[in-house]
Amino acid sequence: MHRSSAISFHRNLFLQTQLAKRVTKPCDVFLNHRGIDTKRTIVSLLYDHLSLLNLRPFLDNKTMKPGDKLFDKIDSAIMGCKVGVAVFSPRYCDSYFCLHELALFMESKKKVIPIFCDIKPSQLRVVENGQCPPEKLPKFRLALEQAKNTVGLTFDSSKGNLADVVTSAANIVINSLIEIENEKHSMHRPKTPFLAN
Repeated sequence: MHRSSAISFHRNLFLQTQLAKRVTKPCDVFLNHRGIDTKRTIVSLLYDHLSLLNLRPFLDNKTMKPGDKLFDKIDSAIMGCKVGVAVFSPRYCDSYFCLHELALFMESKKKVIPIFCDIKPSQLRVVENGQCPPEKLPKFRLALEQAKNTVGLTFDSSKGNLADVVTSAANIVINSLIEIENEKHSMHRPKTPFLAN
Protein backbone atom coordinates (compact mmCIF):
# COMPACT_ATOMS: atom_id res chain seq x y z
CA MET A 1 0.00 0.00 0.00
CA HIS A 2 1.34 3.43 -0.91
CA ARG A 3 1.92 5.86 1.91
CA SER A 4 -0.72 8.34 0.62
CA SER A 5 -3.26 5.51 0.34
CA ALA A 6 -2.50 4.37 3.89
CA ILE A 7 -2.89 7.92 5.23
CA SER A 8 -6.13 8.35 3.31
CA PHE A 9 -7.41 4.99 4.60
CA HIS A 10 -6.60 5.86 8.22
CA ARG A 11 -8.10 9.35 7.89
CA ASN A 12 -11.34 7.89 6.49
CA LEU A 13 -11.43 5.25 9.22
CA PHE A 14 -10.90 7.92 11.88
CA LEU A 15 -13.62 10.15 10.40
CA GLN A 16 -16.08 7.25 10.21
CA THR A 17 -15.34 6.29 13.82
CA GLN A 18 -15.82 9.87 15.01
CA LEU A 19 -19.01 10.23 12.99
CA ALA A 20 -20.38 6.94 14.35
CA LYS A 21 -19.69 8.11 17.92
CA ARG A 22 -21.43 11.40 17.27
CA VAL A 23 -24.41 9.86 15.49
CA THR A 24 -25.07 7.28 18.20
CA LYS A 25 -25.03 9.79 21.06
CA PRO A 26 -28.49 10.93 22.09
CA CYS A 27 -29.39 14.56 21.67
CA ASP A 28 -29.28 16.94 24.60
CA VAL A 29 -32.22 19.07 23.51
CA PHE A 30 -35.22 18.25 21.32
CA LEU A 31 -36.82 21.21 19.53
CA ASN A 32 -40.57 20.64 19.22
CA HIS A 33 -42.23 23.16 16.90
CA ARG A 34 -44.65 23.75 14.01
CA GLY A 35 -42.33 24.16 11.04
CA ILE A 36 -44.66 26.38 9.05
CA ASP A 37 -44.66 28.98 11.84
CA THR A 38 -41.20 28.92 13.39
CA LYS A 39 -38.67 26.66 11.64
CA ARG A 40 -37.01 29.42 9.62
CA THR A 41 -36.87 31.89 12.49
CA ILE A 42 -36.69 31.16 16.20
CA VAL A 43 -36.17 27.39 15.93
CA SER A 44 -33.31 27.46 13.41
CA LEU A 45 -31.60 30.25 15.31
CA LEU A 46 -31.95 28.34 18.59
CA TYR A 47 -30.60 25.17 16.94
CA ASP A 48 -27.56 27.06 15.62
CA HIS A 49 -26.99 28.82 18.95
CA LEU A 50 -27.11 25.54 20.90
CA SER A 51 -24.83 23.84 18.36
CA LEU A 52 -22.25 26.62 18.73
CA LEU A 53 -22.30 25.91 22.47
CA ASN A 54 -21.31 22.29 21.68
CA LEU A 55 -24.70 20.92 22.67
CA ARG A 56 -26.51 18.34 20.57
CA PRO A 57 -29.92 19.74 19.63
CA PHE A 58 -32.37 17.71 17.55
CA LEU A 59 -34.12 19.50 14.70
CA ASP A 60 -35.81 17.29 12.14
CA ASN A 61 -34.55 18.95 8.95
CA LYS A 62 -30.98 19.29 10.27
CA THR A 63 -30.61 16.03 12.21
CA MET A 64 -32.54 13.47 10.17
CA LYS A 65 -31.25 12.08 6.89
CA PRO A 66 -32.84 10.30 3.93
CA GLY A 67 -33.89 6.79 4.86
CA ASP A 68 -34.63 7.57 8.53
CA LYS A 69 -37.99 6.32 9.76
CA LEU A 70 -39.83 9.45 10.83
CA PHE A 71 -41.57 8.32 14.03
CA ASP A 72 -38.80 5.92 15.05
CA LYS A 73 -36.13 8.61 14.81
CA ILE A 74 -38.21 11.33 16.46
CA ASP A 75 -39.53 9.11 19.25
CA SER A 76 -36.03 7.78 19.93
CA ALA A 77 -34.62 11.33 20.05
CA ILE A 78 -37.30 12.44 22.52
CA MET A 79 -36.75 9.41 24.75
CA GLY A 80 -32.98 9.97 24.67
CA CYS A 81 -32.92 13.74 25.14
CA LYS A 82 -32.45 15.47 28.45
CA VAL A 83 -34.58 18.58 27.84
CA GLY A 84 -37.34 19.54 25.44
CA VAL A 85 -38.10 22.99 24.08
CA ALA A 86 -41.69 23.35 22.87
CA VAL A 87 -42.15 26.39 20.64
CA PHE A 88 -45.89 27.07 20.63
CA SER A 89 -47.23 29.11 17.74
CA PRO A 90 -50.63 29.95 16.21
CA ARG A 91 -50.85 26.71 14.16
CA TYR A 92 -49.02 24.42 16.59
CA CYS A 93 -52.17 22.56 17.70
CA ASP A 94 -53.17 21.86 14.07
CA SER A 95 -50.26 19.42 13.83
CA TYR A 96 -50.59 15.79 14.89
CA PHE A 97 -46.78 15.55 14.95
CA CYS A 98 -46.37 18.49 17.36
CA LEU A 99 -48.98 17.10 19.74
CA HIS A 100 -47.56 13.57 19.51
CA GLU A 101 -44.08 14.85 20.42
CA LEU A 102 -45.43 16.98 23.29
CA ALA A 103 -47.41 14.02 24.69
CA LEU A 104 -44.30 11.85 24.53
CA PHE A 105 -42.32 14.49 26.46
CA MET A 106 -44.94 14.62 29.18
CA GLU A 107 -45.38 10.84 29.40
CA SER A 108 -41.63 10.34 29.75
CA LYS A 109 -41.44 13.09 32.42
CA LYS A 110 -38.90 15.16 30.49
CA LYS A 111 -38.33 18.76 31.47
CA VAL A 112 -40.05 20.93 28.86
CA ILE A 113 -39.28 24.60 28.37
CA PRO A 114 -42.21 26.31 26.62
CA ILE A 115 -41.77 29.30 24.35
CA PHE A 116 -45.08 30.95 23.51
CA CYS A 117 -44.42 32.59 20.16
CA ASP A 118 -47.16 34.94 18.94
CA ILE A 119 -49.73 33.09 21.06
CA LYS A 120 -50.86 33.13 24.69
CA PRO A 121 -51.05 29.87 26.63
CA SER A 122 -54.81 30.36 27.07
CA GLN A 123 -55.25 30.37 23.27
CA LEU A 124 -53.77 26.89 22.84
CA ARG A 125 -56.32 24.11 22.48
CA VAL A 126 -56.54 20.78 20.75
CA VAL A 127 -59.21 20.91 18.07
CA GLU A 128 -60.98 18.04 16.39
CA ASN A 129 -59.99 18.77 12.81
CA GLY A 130 -59.65 15.20 11.57
CA GLN A 131 -55.83 15.36 11.78
CA CYS A 132 -55.68 13.40 15.05
CA PRO A 133 -57.20 9.99 15.79
CA PRO A 134 -60.04 10.52 18.32
CA GLU A 135 -58.47 8.11 20.84
CA LYS A 136 -55.33 10.31 21.02
CA LEU A 137 -57.20 13.55 21.77
CA PRO A 138 -57.44 13.08 25.59
CA LYS A 139 -53.69 12.36 25.79
CA PHE A 140 -52.90 15.40 23.63
CA ARG A 141 -55.19 17.65 25.68
CA LEU A 142 -53.57 16.52 28.93
CA ALA A 143 -50.06 17.16 27.57
CA LEU A 144 -51.09 20.60 26.32
CA GLU A 145 -52.60 21.50 29.71
CA GLN A 146 -49.39 20.45 31.46
CA ALA A 147 -47.32 22.58 29.07
CA LYS A 148 -49.64 25.58 29.44
CA ASN A 149 -49.16 25.39 33.21
CA THR A 150 -45.36 25.40 32.93
CA VAL A 151 -43.44 28.64 33.26
CA GLY A 152 -41.95 29.56 29.92
CA LEU A 153 -40.85 32.40 27.69
CA THR A 154 -43.13 34.58 25.61
CA PHE A 155 -42.24 36.18 22.32
CA ASP A 156 -44.24 38.65 20.23
CA SER A 157 -42.62 38.86 16.80
CA SER A 158 -44.14 42.29 16.11
CA LYS A 159 -42.41 43.82 19.16
CA GLY A 160 -39.77 41.44 20.46
CA ASN A 161 -36.12 40.94 19.64
CA LEU A 162 -35.48 37.44 18.26
CA ALA A 163 -31.87 37.42 19.51
CA ASP A 164 -33.05 38.09 23.08
CA VAL A 165 -35.51 35.19 23.17
CA VAL A 166 -32.99 32.80 21.56
CA THR A 167 -30.31 33.78 24.08
CA SER A 168 -32.74 33.47 27.00
CA ALA A 169 -33.94 30.07 25.80
CA ALA A 170 -30.35 28.84 25.36
CA ASN A 171 -29.45 30.02 28.88
CA ILE A 172 -32.47 28.22 30.34
CA VAL A 173 -31.53 25.05 28.43
CA ILE A 174 -27.95 25.21 29.75
CA ASN A 175 -29.11 25.77 33.33
CA SER A 176 -31.60 22.91 33.00
CA LEU A 177 -28.90 20.56 31.71
CA ILE A 178 -26.62 21.53 34.60
CA GLU A 179 -29.45 20.86 37.08
CA ILE A 180 -30.17 17.48 35.52
CA GLU A 181 -26.48 16.50 35.65
CA ASN A 182 -26.21 17.63 39.29
CA GLU A 183 -29.31 15.62 40.22
CA LYS A 184 -27.93 12.59 38.41
CA HIS A 185 -24.60 12.83 40.24
CA SER A 186 -26.21 13.38 43.63
CA MET A 187 -28.38 10.28 43.13
CA HIS A 188 -25.28 8.16 42.42
CA ARG A 189 -23.18 9.63 45.21
CA PRO A 190 -22.93 7.27 48.18
CA LYS A 191 -24.65 8.57 51.26
CA THR A 192 -22.35 9.01 54.25
CA PRO A 193 -23.70 7.42 57.38
CA PHE A 194 -24.59 9.68 60.27
CA LEU A 195 -22.08 9.18 63.04
CA ALA A 196 -23.31 9.65 66.57
CA ASN A 197 -20.97 10.82 69.33
